[in-house]
Amino acid sequence: MKVLAVGDLVGLAGVKELKKILPGLIESEEIDFTIVNAENSADGFGITQKIFDDILSEDVNVITLGNHTWGKKDIFKFIDDPRIIRPANYPKGVVGKGYNIYKCNGKKIAVINLIGRVEMNILTENPYLIAKDIVNKIKDEVDMIFIDFHAEATGEKIPFGYYLDGQVTAIFGTHTHVQTADEKILPKGTAYITDIGMTGPKNSALGMDINVAIKRMTTSLPEKYKVAEGECMFNGVIFVIDDNTSKVIKINRICL
Repeated sequence: MKVLAVGDLVGLAGVKELKKILPGLIESEEIDFTIVNAENSADGFGITQKIFDDILSEDVNVITLGNHTWGKKDIFKFIDDPRIIRPANYPKGVVGKGYNIYKCNGKKIAVINLIGRVEMNILTENPYLIAKDIVNKIKDEVDMIFIDFHAEATGEKIPFGYYLDGQVTAIFGTHTHVQTADEKILPKGTAYITDIGMTGPKNSALGMDINVAIKRMTTSLPEKYKVAEGECMFNGVIFVIDDNTSKVIKINRICL
């Protein structure tokens, strides 16, 4: 089995790039299951009903979110759809689900979404402890567990991988929009990468207009960010899984 995780879609440009690249990639790489982080897909902040429908029309199985989950009011129309999950460590009582279980090729696949606490400025529960609780709850009823850890700090992400090594199938980081070259299979068998990057404008500051970013950095004025224009890139990873053991045997970075 092959599972594809696609890095943060940034704006309409990122959605268009996904629609352009994904069908051919699924066919050429024989992808069975696809996870897409889309928390920046609506003007860089949040997701709308139309974008949600557009993404799912491309054979995407799961949409994950992050710190911009509530960026657009539209989210409340479809947050309970089983095909979208928000960070599981938001406070109890918050609408939506932090994980779900899906069926694919006779396997049960759990996808968990979590958000980091270091430099995120959001009041959340401890992602390490919440992850452990969920894994212990579902480990006997699923074949594979994938975690999208939406976090800023490598110092928070890397220990998280070792903390759950051998207990989950794969952990991939999102949020920084910069793909890291540290993909590996950890000592106890969990596949790990600190960040899978972004899908959106290439010549930009994390998908945003570079001139706006420079102005903010040089003047300290609150210039409004806007999605950059021009050539786009597509970032993600493919996890190749042994059908007998349900463990990852290879992890390939995608940068198109």
